[in-house]
Amino acid sequence: MKKVLFVVTLLAVVLFIAGCTGSSKVVCNEPYIQVGSECCLDQNSNKICDSDEGGAAAPEAPAPLIDMASLLDDDAVKGDVNAPVTIVEWSDYECPFCGRFYSETFGQIDNEYIKTEKVKLIVRDFPLSFHTQAQKAAEAAECAGDQGKYYEMHNLLFEKGVTGGVAGFKGYAKELGLNTAKFDSCLDSGEKASETANDMSDGAAAGIQGTPGFVIGPSDGKGIQISGAQPFAVFKQVIDAVLAE
Repeated sequence: MKKVLFVVTLLAVVLFIAGCTGSSKVVCNEPYIQVGSECCLDQNSNKICDSDEGGAAAPEAPAPLIDMASLLDDDAVKGDVNAPVTIVEWSDYECPFCGRFYSETFGQIDNEYIKTEKVKLIVRDFPLSFHTQAQKAAEAAECAGDQGKYYEMHNLLFEKGVTGGVAGFKGYAKELGLNTAKFDSCLDSGEKASETANDMSDGAAAGIQGTPGFVIGPSDGKGIQISGAQPFAVFKQVIDAVLAE
């Protein structure tokens, strides 16, 4: 795990440009502080940018480890359930950065790690309140999951979009060959709202502040958080480090 922490320390850059948060304001996570419209490093925690100080910065604290077992619910698993590495993703179907991760990075992770049974992916919901279609889109994926088509619906929501709202989601269900009466009843009733709320609660407890957010680690151990739509190279470094442990 020391290797993983080292990799993530190297990747501890300003991430607010790569994710959606519950606010349109700049978000600077510790050890960064906001200066105007930008973030700067403040490892001494004295509200002064390190670049403006003459002294050496204090060593950066190790990234916190998160128990992977605490992140799991009854969510659908993509990949081999016995894979040695787990990625838990919190996502919002209306978040453009989540869409970027899906279109640019997910396929590479799928081909190199999920299909080769090295990694399993668990997607959990984190619909942000200012995305008007995100909540029902998340519920649509959960309703499809009841019929064994969670990831098929997940894919359509990103590939075809959510602007059609509930009517559009019902169309996707028909396209997937689902029992539309059961799907429509599930979606209209709002019965999956508690599931999405639980996903968000678990995400917040894990330190997720925006989407997409990830925790990656050994399936039977502790993981580390990655924020934002980072490129494949970032995920590859972390996954390979975990596999090498």
